[in-house]
Amino acid sequence: MPAFDDIFNAIKNDPQNADYTARGIDPLYAASASARILVIGQAPGRVAEEKRRYWDDKSGDRLRDWMGIDRATFYDPSRIAIMPMDFYFPGKGKSGDLPPRPGFAEKWHPALLELMPEIDLTILVGTYAVHRYLGLKQSVPLTGIVHDWKSYLPRGYFPLVHPSPRNQIWMKKNPWFAEETLPDLRQAVADALK
Repeated sequence: MPAFDDIFNAIKNDPQNADYTARGIDPLYAASASARILVIGQAPGRVAEEKRRYWDDKSGDRLRDWMGIDRATFYDPSRIAIMPMDFYFPGKGKSGDLPPRPGFAEKWHPALLELMPEIDLTILVGTYAVHRYLGLKQSVPLTGIVHDWKSYLPRGYFPLVHPSPRNQIWMKKNPWFAEETLPDLRQAVADALK
């Protein structure tokens, strides 16, 4: 079985990622054999790529608040692993960042997951992670999936909308999220980290 370093180097040396490697950009994720929680989001943004640090923005602050944890806990890979659907910034599109590259997660996630047997809770952030890991068609509305979070917990998944400040309107339209979902998320995170 390959080790974490072997997988990291294989990702860097994959021809699919040659442009990033040539520019000195490493894949951006965190994985550890002792991690209890896995956060799967979409892909690093431009700022994350520049800082070489994922979730170090307002969205990350909100995600940590939703989870009920501090920065030190969030950035401790021995406790929390971070695996976006693409480990590189995919570029800008007409209305925001481009989506994660197709097939990227399918290619690299299984090898990393095999080395993380202690994962108790997988937090799926945003439509790409939610639909892929729950095996749902993209046509299934995200709001309904997130509203039905309790049905996914027995499988160890907790689906969420993206914590972007742009989703403030969505949160106002769906008050159940703050009232019901977030307390359960914080409890699930606390239980997994015990």
